[in-house]
Amino acid sequence: MPLVSIQGLTVSLPPGADRPLATEDVSLEIGRKDIVCIVGESGSGKSVTAHAIMGLLPRGVTATRGSIQFDGVDLLQLPPDAMRRRRGRDIGMIFQDPMAALNPVIPIGRQISEHIRAHQAMSEGQALKQARSLLGEMGLKTVSLKAYPHQLSGGQRQRVMIAMALSLSPKLLIADEPTTALDVTTQAQILKLIKRLQAEREMSVLLITHDFGVVADMADSVAVMRHGQIVESGATRTVLGNPSHAYTRTLIAAVPRGESRLPPLAETRPLVQVKGLTKRFSRGGLFSRMPAIVALDDISLSLSRGETLGVVGESGSGKSTLARCVIRLLDPDAGEVRLDEADIAHMREAALRPLRRRIQMVFQDPFSSLNPRQTVGDILIAGPKAHGEDVRQARKRAADMLDLVGLKPEALHRLPHEFSGGQRQRIGLARALMLKPDVLIADEPVSALDVTVQAQVLKLLDDVRRQMNLAMLFITHDMRVAAEICHRVLVMRHGRIVEQGSTREVFAAPSSDYTKALLAAIPGRPVQ
Repeated sequence: MPLVSIQGLTVSLPPGADRPLATEDVSLEIGRKDIVCIVGESGSGKSVTAHAIMGLLPRGVTATRGSIQFDGVDLLQLPPDAMRRRRGRDIGMIFQDPMAALNPVIPIGRQISEHIRAHQAMSEGQALKQARSLLGEMGLKTVSLKAYPHQLSGGQRQRVMIAMALSLSPKLLIADEPTTALDVTTQAQILKLIKRLQAEREMSVLLITHDFGVVADMADSVAVMRHGQIVESGATRTVLGNPSHAYTRTLIAAVPRGESRLPPLAETRPLVQVKGLTKRFSRGGLFSRMPAIVALDDISLSLSRGETLGVVGESGSGKSTLARCVIRLLDPDAGEVRLDEADIAHMREAALRPLRRRIQMVFQDPFSSLNPRQTVGDILIAGPKAHGEDVRQARKRAADMLDLVGLKPEALHRLPHEFSGGQRQRIGLARALMLKPDVLIADEPVSALDVTVQAQVLKLLDDVRRQMNLAMLFITHDMRVAAEICHRVLVMRHGRIVEQGSTREVFAAPSSDYTKALLAAIPGRPVQ
């Protein structure tokens, strides 16, 4: 008998939603001690299914048909108090965004201990002792129980969430996209940790993901969801090796393979030259004796027209600081950034302003980088207006630019919240291209996107690069993505370049142990 048996689960959405049902007739089993993955794009219904098991559906979203049998008990029929006792004790959950799930004003030790004491009769001291033991089990022996969530890295916060979810030894652990926003090495560590704990504690795990690479590494069986329905399910090896549904084949094909497909370009005169770039950040205030953080340490690189240079590394490696120094959103402490012959690194703002239109940026988060109160049309023409361009001409060109990035002209009159994440990233790209730049900096532009949308945006960036003969600096933590789009790659760690060369050479024969570790951490590499 399986631990969880979902039969005919149908969950309705409130009036005005983009479709009437979040899930429709979903049936799924989770065996004891098994790891089951639900895979699909955003909006497929996978997170709604997980939240239905937890009894955490949002207001207005209700399960109208079906059953969720957990250890022989239908969770949908339990009164709220009984479900609350089950939640945490029998079913634990790791949420996608630990920063949003953890209370920012309560120390992590107290958050874990309060979770334990809500279900077990013990003193605060005993609960804190158990919290310390759990954090040690998660590899956080050196982290203080008095630390606040904002003082931890993304990977550490996710480990705290895992500790909290496992604090009551649940029979089922639900992990909802637990590694989406993490570096590839941190992702590998978290997935390895979940798999080890599952084996040691003999739990069942339901893992929600959009990445078939993760499925290949983790799952005993997999269910593929689309538009609220399961379109295919079965043993992982069967589904990956011989997918029967066209949508499954599309998802598998969209996963970057980590194989370089672009040959290096012929050498030409560099458009951008960075020499000896250095940037430090002070810590602890004006009179602090704490040593400064060296974000960039003597960085040198070159970039030619029509070329994409990938800058790869984990969080804290200095990638984004490099991008912001090149575009002069940050002032470097030393070194040169030459655009043609002009050194823009230390140029005064008045002299720099005419050159700013030549270097534009696509930011990582399409949700926060677009003004939510402005229409897309106003967002696109803001840059040209600031540089004195006629508004009517700018609006006409904005429609052409939307067409270039695959959006219809009607989008000009809509607000950013009316678009999906992938569409918003296209709008961000259109905004950058409105000033006809020579250099485009893309800072993690696809890290938060589903694999199919990611593939579309990567193809779009490469098409635009070729059509406009752009020089592109592409920032990413994912070696698979770098292989898809970059002619050359530069690997950074702790503010320094540890390796650089053509993408094919670096992937085929990496010389740095750190590069080898990044390549080894790519999920699902055996999947072809």
